[in-house]
Amino acid sequence: MKLILGLGITGLSVARFFYKNDISFRIADSRQNPPMLDIAGKEGLLADSYFGEWSKPLLEGVTEIIISPGIAEAETIVDWSRQQSISIISDIELFGRFSKAPIIGITGSNGKSTVTQLLGEMALADGKNTVICGNIGNPVMDGLIDHAELYIVELSSYQLDYTNNIDLLAGVITNISPDHLDRYSSYDDYISSKLSIYNYCKYKVVNLKEALVSEVEGDNFYSVDGYDEICDFSAKKIGGLYEVFHQGNSVIISNDLMVIGKHNIENLLAALTLGYRFGLSIKAMTQAAIDFKGLEHRLEFVSTRNNVDYYNDSKSTNAISTKTAINALFEKYNNVTLIAGGISKKEDYSELFRLINEKVSAVVLIGECRNDFSKQITVPNVEIAESMEKAVLMATSIAQGGAVLLSPGCASFDMFVDFNDRGETFKRHVLEGI
Repeated sequence: MKLILGLGITGLSVARFFYKNDISFRIADSRQNPPMLDIAGKEGLLADSYFGEWSKPLLEGVTEIIISPGIAEAETIVDWSRQQSISIISDIELFGRFSKAPIIGITGSNGKSTVTQLLGEMALADGKNTVICGNIGNPVMDGLIDHAELYIVELSSYQLDYTNNIDLLAGVITNISPDHLDRYSSYDDYISSKLSIYNYCKYKVVNLKEALVSEVEGDNFYSVDGYDEICDFSAKKIGGLYEVFHQGNSVIISNDLMVIGKHNIENLLAALTLGYRFGLSIKAMTQAAIDFKGLEHRLEFVSTRNNVDYYNDSKSTNAISTKTAINALFEKYNNVTLIAGGISKKEDYSELFRLINEKVSAVVLIGECRNDFSKQITVPNVEIAESMEKAVLMATSIAQGGAVLLSPGCASFDMFVDFNDRGETFKRHVLEGI
């Protein structure tokens, strides 16, 4: 008997797979009305299911648990399972058992979704039957198909925590910065979680500019501004542009791309290196990079209004990602008006505040942390808004040309369903004002 813990999109995908393959399973969730309850009911997946507080009888007859990444190690059901020596695995590990095609894994604090999507589009451009799945939104168990030639999988630290074994052709850590510290006992534990991806890789792809990764004994390397001699792909800033090289030969410049910022050059290098390791053609990869529009809510260009460009970076839920967005726009604009705030995480925001005070022209703060943040920001114009609509109106009235950037640096749950809802709300109010 398999026990599926959690009935979100991950649990639903696992239940579907077990049902289709006549594997006995039970579903349990500590919530009375988990998100996928109605869908699971309509699909006939709830024959053996329990909802509400965890109880030990749930474990009777269970030989293995497939756990949703949102369930923390501290949950009592996890502790009881450990005490009974019941194996706990992620859907990622289950997926690896049934995959018949090579798997490339991508993790990191920031950039992993962009690299996953970009690499997927590169592989599709080169004619490979490619499945893009994982933490990016498409559960891996829903992505299993017989004719796949390549799986490109985004992996969160939570998924890695519950993975004990999976064979990856190649893997990369885009970067590591403090995040999810409400889930981990220390930053070191979070770092260890990310680094664990390399335990499963045949080929380790390493970003030599990421200090916490650069000492890994890698197989393929990339870097911005340095280490050219050992990199498969590297980039140099020449004037105001970045030029990308493959083993010393120029292949593309940043002006050819629709995405902006140094971080997107790093994302491009990661995708190119992983694709090259798999055997994708450089011509197909560079053309896919030129055609790549980026992902929604990740420094996404929205529109231009009265000579002001609007960018939606709602996916920014930590300080480092907002720093990255500000620096990217500052390469192009002299004036940046920032909309930030939400539920602040347990991290040090001091460097972000210094950057805002140094480079940002004006700030509009929203959400739970707005008053605390306002005490740390010394730019001449700092406003407080009670809603996204008012934040957009304020930012528009303040902006003196340049760009308005939504890059909250915080979680969204105080005002919105999630970061997607936050970003869509921002875009709607921007476009309604045009």
